[in-house]
Amino acid sequence: MNALTKMAWYSLVILIAGSLAYAADEPLTDVQEIVTRANIVAYYQGNDGKAKVEMKITDKSGQVREREFIILRKDDKDGGDQKYFVYFQLPADVRRMTYLVLKHAQLDKDDDRWLYMPSLDLVKRIAASDKRTSFVGSNFLYEDVSGRNLAEDVHELTETTEQYYVVKNTPKKPDTVEFSHFTVAIDRKTFVPMKMEFYDKTGKLYRMIESKKVEKIQDFITVTESLVTDLNSGGKTEMKFSEVKYNLGLSDELFSERYLRRPPREAVR
Repeated sequence: MNALTKMAWYSLVILIAGSLAYAADEPLTDVQEIVTRANIVAYYQGNDGKAKVEMKITDKSGQVREREFIILRKDDKDGGDQKYFVYFQLPADVRRMTYLVLKHAQLDKDDDRWLYMPSLDLVKRIAASDKRTSFVGSNFLYEDVSGRNLAEDVHELTETTEQYYVVKNTPKKPDTVEFSHFTVAIDRKTFVPMKMEFYDKTGKLYRMIESKKVEKIQDFITVTESLVTDLNSGGKTEMKFSEVKYNLGLSDELFSERYLRRPPREAVR
């Protein structure tokens, strides 16, 4: 191979490599693929998972309440049914309180949710209509914990920047929710939903959820700090996740009503 041929060959290799790199960085245009990938990153990392959560609730006057709990999760498959078990450790007034969710991917089937209140020795079933109410007195909602079904909204890709896909989500049944729509800024590289903004029926921004810290744990992209801000009340709630573990081989049996009063060992250690 003479010098001229070599130069042509190297130029071709560089051109192909550059084209491939450019193609790999090409933004997606299919909004359904974008929201599906973001949903998996946010809620379906690994086959199952466990984390310790520290929650700090701050009201508009600066008064702070704290919660600590363990959360267990198991997936049937990516994007499919899921099971959640939450066990509260602190403070004393909520210690031993448990929350169980059997999340169904089918839009025509409501999630099953139960809350055990040890102070009353009462197991309360949470109605489907209550999923957008406060989660244990925080600014997070029950639906925030286990995620909103993608099929409940119409998704529109409104903007693509160098860093984010911005998706507008409009509920198909607006009478069942308090918002008119919400937007999500999704990181183009990791597909982590970095910021969600909820707008009321008049179009006014009233609520935000932000991913404040993202780490890679066992090769899974993981949000380890999140913040929800209620612009109407002036309150906010921070959640920090630690001791995060994936693919533990959790048993289906752990996610059953029988363990609401008698939580599994995996939930208390």
